[in-house]
Amino acid sequence: MTSFRNDLTEGKVSQSIINMTIPMIFGTLSMVVFNITDTYFIGQLGSEELAAVSFTFPVVLIINSIALGMGIGTSSLVSRAYGSGDKEGLIRIASDSIILSLIFVILTTILGLNIIDQIFTVLGADAKMLIYIREYMAIWFYGMPFVVIPMVGNSIIRALGDTKTPSVVMVVAATVNVILDPLLIFGIGVFPQMGIRGAALATVFSRMITFVFSLYILIAREKIIKFRFRKIKNIIDSWKSILYVAVPSALVRMIAPLSTGIVTRLLSQYGNAAVAGYGVGTRVEFFTLAFINAMSSIMVPFAGQNYGAGKIDRIREGMKVTRKMIFVYGLAILIILNLTAKFIAPIFNDSLEVQRVTILYLSIIPISYGFQGMLLNNVAILNAINKPIQAAGLSAFQMTAVYLPIALMLSGYFGITGIFGALVIAYIIGGMFMYWYTWKSL
Repeated sequence: MTSFRNDLTEGKVSQSIINMTIPMIFGTLSMVVFNITDTYFIGQLGSEELAAVSFTFPVVLIINSIALGMGIGTSSLVSRAYGSGDKEGLIRIASDSIILSLIFVILTTILGLNIIDQIFTVLGADAKMLIYIREYMAIWFYGMPFVVIPMVGNSIIRALGDTKTPSVVMVVAATVNVILDPLLIFGIGVFPQMGIRGAALATVFSRMITFVFSLYILIAREKIIKFRFRKIKNIIDSWKSILYVAVPSALVRMIAPLSTGIVTRLLSQYGNAAVAGYGVGTRVEFFTLAFINAMSSIMVPFAGQNYGAGKIDRIREGMKVTRKMIFVYGLAILIILNLTAKFIAPIFNDSLEVQRVTILYLSIIPISYGFQGMLLNNVAILNAINKPIQAAGLSAFQMTAVYLPIALMLSGYFGITGIFGALVIAYIIGGMFMYWYTWKSL
């Protein structure tokens, strides 16, 4: 099978970034379609089911963030090893990262299955919501290996400069989910009617595809996953190197779901419709942020390979190029969503209150998209150049010292509008400061 590895230390910077980003957009969009499909079909079940799944977002996103953190840690080390020509180090890190992710899956599944009620009670779910949440999360936790391990595996593939292969696999998985969702949720044909459990099962089945293909690519095509006998001490040393970047990266990634959890908790006082409307808004946002998320994903391998090769000027040029692209895109999306939000909201739910909150979210939050992009891009670069603690510290400061106090204050005066407005302010401040700090660090 042909390898799609790509040396990012040579050639025109803007072209390298565009060539990497375009395939990632399709992969990211496919995952967006994945999430929006779930939201759409679950929304047809009713507002309560939709609110229940919205309650699961923070927990699912936190677990995904930890998995992405391990992927970023692995990608940072693999890309630097690839850029410096260290083939043996590349194989060692890649192989040990898969073992580490498997251990994480086992521990998290056991813990998660035993504390479902406690977690979601804290988030504000009532007794009726907990019934639906248990049905969904029990299946989701058992399917964790198929969610977590491919995240790490695909990060390794991207670290080699190949964004095409992971994107194709993600598109196929999303297609399977689109097909299975209505069949399992509503019980079409020979399939049983499973309701909210059907959505969880469709997710697990489709994620199995990414699991199988990512491991096949790494083991059979690239031949960089090799499970051979090695001293435990050497494996632990690899884990330490991965976790040095992975833990702060995971903390950074957890900022978003933690903020989602905080927003969910603040909105819960306005009723389940407010939570459901927010859930729809964030799912639609996954689609609108596809370009920005795709670009931030490729900055780890781009910056990592160039850092390993000692080409700092290329990283700085990459910062300039991506900043311009992100702000132009953010402005375009701001205009589009303000014109179309009132048509988008009714697609997912017929409750007027749910629609009102969704429209409000999609009208306010896009103001900050350009700054969100700067924040995500420069966090990725800091991780790639082995400054994960600084990235985590600055991101945590943005959430705890900027967003939370502003949200608490503005919600008292402006209600739901104040909660969303605080997010905009936090992203603007965080994005500008992160860009300045990254440039200074380089």
